[in-house]
Parts: sequence; C-alpha cells; structure tokens
Amino acid sequence: MAVLTGLSGNEIYCLHLKGMRPGDLVIGNSVFSIGVLGGLGAIGRGIMGGEVTQITGIIHEGRQEAFKRMISEASQHGGIGITGVTSELRHFHGNTEFLSVASCVHGAEGRQEAIQFSASADGQELYCQLDAGFRPIQFCFGNVAYSVGAAGGILGTLKSMGRGEIKEFSDIFNATRHVCLERLTTEAYNAGANCVVGIETRTLRFSGVHEMLMLGTASQHPALPELYRKHPASSDLTNQEMWNLAAMGYLPIKLLLGTAVYSLGIVGGLKAAFKSIARGEISDLTSLVYDAREHAIGLVKAEAEAIGADDVVGLKTHIHEHGSLLEFLAIGTAVKRFDGVKPASESLPPQAIIRDKDTWIDSGTGITPTPAAGGGE
Repeated sequence: MAVLTGLSGNEIYCLHLKGMRPGDLVIGNSVFSIGVLGGLGAIGRGIMGGEVTQITGIIHEGRQEAFKRMISEASQHGGIGITGVTSELRHFHGNTEFLSVASCVHGAEGRQEAIQFSASADGQELYCQLDAGFRPIQFCFGNVAYSVGAAGGILGTLKSMGRGEIKEFSDIFNATRHVCLERLTTEAYNAGANCVVGIETRTLRFSGVHEMLMLGTASQHPALPELYRKHPASSDLTNQEMWNLAAMGYLPIKLLLGTAVYSLGIVGGLKAAFKSIARGEISDLTSLVYDAREHAIGLVKAEAEAIGADDVVGLKTHIHEHGSLLEFLAIGTAVKRFDGVKPASESLPPQAIIRDKDTWIDSGTGITPTPAAGGGE
C-alpha cells in the first residue's frame, strides 16, 4: 500500500541514513469551548494580572488531548516513532480546535507494536539530533496564559509617565517566561530525559489573554552529567547548530531569558514627537532603546555566570510594543564543553541543511492547508 507521508525528499534521505523509512501522516484533534466558568475565572484573575490558570489549563488539556489522539493513530500504523510533531490552535464558531500533525517513521525490522519516540524535530533535524548523540524520547511542551491585568495596567500607566523601566511589567513578563520553561523541562524530566532540544517559543492571543508556548524534544545525551537528570538542560539552538557545537565538544545546558519593560515617559515622548518632525537622531529614543537592550542582555549574562556556562550562543534580542511601553527580550542558549562529545559523522550531508521550497502559493483564495509534518514552512 502506498505511503502518504508529510516528509520531504530531503527528510526521507536523511532518515534513510539512520536506517528509517517514511510512514503515513497522522493527525489528532480536539475541539474545546472555554465555557462560562472558565471565562468568569479568567476575568477575575485578569484584574490582578499574572497567570490566568483557567485558560492555561484549558489550553494545556486541549493540546495534550490532540497529541494523545495523534499518538493513538500512529500506533495503529506500526511505526517506531513520529517526527515533525506540531501543536496548533484554530478558532471557528467561538470554539477552538487543538490540532497535532506528524509523520510516522519505520525501522528496518518491520512493524512495531508501540511508538518508541515522538519528536518536534522534522526529518532533517532528527538526523542532526541522532548524529550528535541525542536519543529522542518524547515531544513535550510547556505553556502559560497570562495577563498584565487591570491593576497592573493602571499602575503601569501611572509609572509610564516617567522615563525608564516599569519593574511591575518586567516582573510579570519575566515570571511567565520562566514558568513556561520550567513546565517544559518538568515534562522532559517526567519522560526520563536529561535535556530538551530544538525548543521553539511562540506567543499568541487566546480569549483576551496571551499564551506563551515552548515546545521541543525531550532527549537523552550520555555525556551530560547526573545534575541534568533532575534538572534537564534546555536549548533553542537549531539542531544543525547543535551538531556543529557538538563537533567542537560543546553541549547546551540552559535556555536563558531576560526581559525588561521600559517607558519613554510623557515628557520624553513629547520631545521625541517634536524631534521626529525634523530630520536627525532622536536622542531620547536612542538612549532608552540602548539602555533597555543592554539591561535585558545583562540579565542573560548574570544567569549564564551563575550556572557556570562557558558561552551563550545564538543570543537574540526582540522588541515588542505594549501600548506606550516597550518590552525588550534577550534569549540565548548557554553551552559548556564536556569530555567525550563528538558526532557520529565527520560532516553533515547537504540534505540535512537544505531548506525545502514551499510549493503552496496562496493566490488569495482564502484556503489554508493543514500543516503537514516536515517539509517547508
């Protein structure tokens, strides 16, 4: 019988090098309603700000249910694992569909009775993980729904009249991001992993609040010390980057996050507005943006030193606007050199690096394809 897979040609080639064959596309879904009680609870919590636990619970339950149904379908196909696991939200008629999609993979020994692993990594990324010495165990995610809240908004508005950091907002955003990461690594620990690799971070709106989602692959690496069995390492490096670092003897130890929320202030805002009429530098904005970015990076540097990292790699900074406020986020992966770390191959094959071309072109029909596991984005 023909195989209907979401894997691309490059992914199939890479998996073939590791003794695996493509399997069928598998899907799991669940349609949820937030309900009246959940909505009222979210509103009440939203007054004070912070995590909206009712919404967090609903989203987590929906994502988990969709994932379980996908695993159940994959088990019927007799594969050894599934790769390219997604976790999506789709809204329609006031309800939310939680959707998980992936592709089965088969081994040379034939049909299996149970799925041995699941991974967020696509076929190319899975090759890099395996070749760098990581054994994938389970797709995992951590999420948190949060709100600045009415009280926090009022306080922030009053403080935003002055120039500088609004610590109340910084604390809220820092807390939610670190809670999300902690939940992700806790899932990895429960799965028996000592690291989570290939982490993707997303934020989206849901029922009037924000959800932060981190997803990745809980894995095992024999070179990581016993410490990481209880406190799994974490990394948002691409799996190709991780392979290159492993070739130099490094492994990721922790995903680091630093957030600072700043306001230009009313006076500074007026000055900037007047100065923007004429051509030239707006010094108030220049200095504020510089100070805020340095502050966020400084938080990452302090955490890296506290955990004994050799370096922080892949460091990126992001700026998000929240009304009159600016959020500055610095994110990167702390790495450390360990003995005995070396990939199985001398170099990555080109097929593990090539980006697949997207051949679906939306010409304004309004039709959006369901995401398949693997392939182009």
